[in-house]
Amino acid sequence: MNDDKRRCSWCPSDDTLYVKYHDEEWGVPVHDDEKLFEMLVLESFQAGLSWRTILGKRDAFRRAFDGFDAVTVAGYGEDKISALMSDASIVRNRRKIEAAIKNARVYLDIAREFGSFDAYLRSFTCGKVTFETGLTSSPLSDAISADLLRRGMKFVGTTIIYAFLQAVGIVNSHDRDCFLHKDK
Repeated sequence: MNDDKRRCSWCPSDDTLYVKYHDEEWGVPVHDDEKLFEMLVLESFQAGLSWRTILGKRDAFRRAFDGFDAVTVAGYGEDKISALMSDASIVRNRRKIEAAIKNARVYLDIAREFGSFDAYLRSFTCGKVTFETGLTSSPLSDAISADLLRRGMKFVGTTIIYAFLQAVGIVNSHDRDCFLHKDK
C-alpha cells in the first residue's frame, strides 16, 4: 500500500492484509460478544506464533470454528477435535484447540454472570479506554488474565490478554506518530 499515512511500527506498509487490519480493526472498541470471542480465540492461537500467521488463516479459523459461535464451540467433542487436527488450513495444536473449547464454556459462564462478555471486560476499566504504548502487559492485563485463569481458561496469560485488549480497543496502543494515535 503506497499512501502517505504513518502507521504503527509493527504494521508493514507493503502488507495489505496487515494495513487493513491496522487501519480498520486494531484498537477500535469492540462491544459485540461474538467478535470478542473470535479475537480471544485468535489471540490464544497466536501464542508462540506471529500475528501475521494467524491473520492470514483467519477466514479458515472462522470456517473451522463455526463462525466463532461460542455455544457451538463449547459443545465440540472428540470428533470435532480430530477434524480440526486434520485441517491444514488452521494451526493444528491440540492443546490450543482444547483450550478454545474450554474457553468457550468459561466465556459463556462469564457472559451469563455479567450479562455479556463485554460487560465483564469493561468492569475492569469502568468502561474507559486506556491509552498507552510500548507495553506487552500491564496491571490491567495481569488482573484480567488472573481472573480468566482462575475461572479455568487456558492460553490467556497476561501478554496474550494484553494483545487481546489492544486488538479490541480496551487498550489503545497506536504509536505516537501513527495517524490513528489518540491520547484520550
